[in-house]
Amino acid sequence: MSKVFPRLGRRRTFQGAAVGAVALALLAWWLLPLGETPPTGTIVFSTGTKRGVYQEYGQRLRSELDKDMPGLTVKLLSSAGSQENVQRVATGKADFTIAAADAVETYLLGNQPGARDLRGVARLYDDYMQLIVARDSDVHSVADLRHKRVAIGPVDSGVRLIADRILRAADIDPGKDITPLADGIDTGPDRLKAGDIDAFFWSGGLPTKGLSEVARNFAIRFIPMGADLVAKLRGQGDVTRYYRTTSMPESAYPAAQQNVPVPTIAVSNLLITRKDMDPKLTEWLTRTVIKSRDDIGSHVHSAQLVDLRTAIYTDPLALHEGARRYYRSVKP
Repeated sequence: MSKVFPRLGRRRTFQGAAVGAVALALLAWWLLPLGETPPTGTIVFSTGTKRGVYQEYGQRLRSELDKDMPGLTVKLLSSAGSQENVQRVATGKADFTIAAADAVETYLLGNQPGARDLRGVARLYDDYMQLIVARDSDVHSVADLRHKRVAIGPVDSGVRLIADRILRAADIDPGKDITPLADGIDTGPDRLKAGDIDAFFWSGGLPTKGLSEVARNFAIRFIPMGADLVAKLRGQGDVTRYYRTTSMPESAYPAAQQNVPVPTIAVSNLLITRKDMDPKLTEWLTRTVIKSRDDIGSHVHSAQLVDLRTAIYTDPLALHEGARRYYRSVKP
């Protein structure tokens, strides 16, 4: 065997090596941090309730941020949900948070303190409205909730915002026609099992671990919320344009759904901050959110839906300058 490569073989070898080097360089560009020095300091991230998706996503994201920015301390602050999260960021009580688009729009339309300072970082994943009852319940539609004990979420949660609107769309007054209770995903499942409530609303990514856990050891059922309800819902004002019809796939909660999809309502979640947040830090954080999608998604299933192509659509908020820099840097 000759010790000298044929001329064509050498050319192909060098070309292959060059292609490999370019590929490695591109991979390094995607994975390595931006700039020379990672941002440092402390930020507060407002999450959500125990057993909810916001809380778990925040915990997983903090771990990823620690890898990329080891000098950055991320303090997690639990909350009632979207409405409280928006208020916290707008007033400086938190620096970043996740909130449903309808809750953000409601805050803006109300001209609440700091509303004009809010900015978008990324569109993340969709929340699905879920109305849960015991399998042997006589409730089969939203209209059947009349005179029932219904958990509609904590006062400042996003689920309460949507639940109130859904009930009104079904001609039910939340304050008069039901017994409204403030339970969320942290307490609602256990109270349903105990027979203390007849139904509870939840708005979250699919699947929510708190619901998966109860579905494995207690017979529950999801109430459908179809297009006719969404049509009535959208008649309540401009903010309801963020609601759209969809279906919970049969794989979301197999034990409860018994291989049947459930018609429901979805709304997008946004990662938000304020316009005065440091652009460099926001750029790095945005990069980590996109880069860590698969790692976080292996634990928080809904995070797998974070997509670079749609992340820039943070309506009703304009993009933060730091986030815009990142998206421009990866634009094909």
